[in-house]
Amino acid sequence: MKKYKVGLSFIGMSSLLLLMSPLANAADPATAKKDMTMSDMDHSSMDMSDMDHSNMDMSGMDMSDMDHSSMDMSGMDMSDMDHSKMDMSDMDMSDMDMSDMDHSKMDMSGMDMSDMDHSKMDMSDMDMSDMDHSKMDMSGMDMSDMDHSKMDMSGMDHGSMDMSGMQGGEAPADARSSDYSNGVPYGQYGKPMMMGDMPLWGVSVDDLGYQFDDDQINYEVDAWYGVDERRLSFRSEGSIQTQDEKEIDSLTSLAYWKPLSIFWNGEAGVAYDTKNDKPALMAGIVGTMPYFIETDARAYLYSDGQVRLDLGAEYEWRLSQRWVVIPELGLTAFSKEDSDNHITKGFNELDAEVRLTYETLSRQLAPYVGVSYETALGSARGQRRQENESVDSSSLTAGVKFWF
Repeated sequence: MKKYKVGLSFIGMSSLLLLMSPLANAADPATAKKDMTMSDMDHSSMDMSDMDHSNMDMSGMDMSDMDHSSMDMSGMDMSDMDHSKMDMSDMDMSDMDMSDMDHSKMDMSGMDMSDMDHSKMDMSDMDMSDMDHSKMDMSGMDMSDMDHSKMDMSGMDHGSMDMSGMQGGEAPADARSSDYSNGVPYGQYGKPMMMGDMPLWGVSVDDLGYQFDDDQINYEVDAWYGVDERRLSFRSEGSIQTQDEKEIDSLTSLAYWKPLSIFWNGEAGVAYDTKNDKPALMAGIVGTMPYFIETDARAYLYSDGQVRLDLGAEYEWRLSQRWVVIPELGLTAFSKEDSDNHITKGFNELDAEVRLTYETLSRQLAPYVGVSYETALGSARGQRRQENESVDSSSLTAGVKFWF
């Protein structure tokens, strides 16, 4: 029998080769990259401000479980980085400070952020006033499902944003014409007129009644012609004596009417007063005060320098759909005394009337009965006493008001 002896040098070399084989595999960059996982790594203490990430391929890296909340990326230059293949849908960026980042060179056209939840992003302290968004290509971004309700962008400066391509601006060349003709002539009937541009007219007789105690007929008539933006207005009010000389005292005006606001309209024109037998220039404002009080104020400048001011207020108190109680007040004042026409300086007369009306015929006709009261004011009371005229007077009235 032969015996062989194995040397110690052979056993040592074999063991050394077995020990070095794992180290050789660890030194292979390809093998190391496949086996690397950074999901459990703590990057909070890493300073990457001087690192060049421009040539790093992070497309296969899984960073969904990484904690970036404590990372300081204020000094990082990521302008040349390709983020198009990064999957950040599961990343929590609510605590990231991106106020000093330059996003002007970021190409976000290939990024799909439709599933990203921005509701937890606190952008209230972010200063984006110096950010240049002019080079950002967001044409391919789908942000229809993004929740921006909690984003505070009150401090952003949008003055340099180009929104010329957004909806609005000039109409396209093939747009429909404003008159719906599309270039087709109207023929023998001419261009149709829209309802808003059609001039209309109206007549309103607010008062046509008889005062039994004074034996006179009072009237107030308004007529107009035009559109909602401008009208020609005619107005006349006064009284007609039914006994003795049957005098007619009237104040008639022709004015241009125009809305001043939602509830107020302005008037300006000329007038003639038969009692003074003088023409005058007229200007006034007519409208509705709060609580639906119809108000009118008109001033008249006569040819002799006299100024007359008429103030009136009227309210409709509806008892039912047909029965209406209408109280009315009127004041008259003059700027100077005129003894020939029995006028004193200041307030001269106060008129008050209450009428009970019944609206019929589609509310276009309303007969009424009521009580009227008239009194002199100020110096006019003493003047009437000197001329043996009554200072106060009241009368039953009956009449009709209508419009068409």
